[in-house]
Amino acid sequence: MSVVVSVKRLPHGANLPLPDYATSGAAGIDLLAANAEPMVIAPLARALVPTGLAIALPPDFELQIRPRSGLALKQGIMIANSPGTIDADYRGEIQIIIFNAGNAAFTVTRGMRIAQAVLAPVSRIAWRETDDLDRTERDAQGFGSTGTNILTGG
Repeated sequence: MSVVVSVKRLPHGANLPLPDYATSGAAGIDLLAANAEPMVIAPLARALVPTGLAIALPPDFELQIRPRSGLALKQGIMIANSPGTIDADYRGEIQIIIFNAGNAAFTVTRGMRIAQAVLAPVSRIAWRETDDLDRTERDAQGFGSTGTNILTGG
């Protein structure tokens, strides 16, 4: 299934290809850096990297911004607010908050694949306030409680 998304190429995104799927089975499109000069991100630092694109998503969709697994594994490059969300009513430039969790400086060059974006449907919550919730086996056991025997601690 294809969903039509309007895209505006901003002046600093000129001459870069539009994001595309790397393979026929890929879920995400690769977003490219549209910086004019190389950006050096020191270890444990973050930077806002432009893509040179603005979009108009149809209602009831979001664009999820996710890290690229190769950059994460090889250089420790992460998306700081992963997954980031581009809302259907946002019309500004898509920019990527890159965090360098690696041990060495990382240089972002123009045209580099810096993140991936996945189109996702959005469901809306309709709250129904209640005094009691149905009970489950887990119930109110929180952080680290799944996969353990609560009574024996194992």
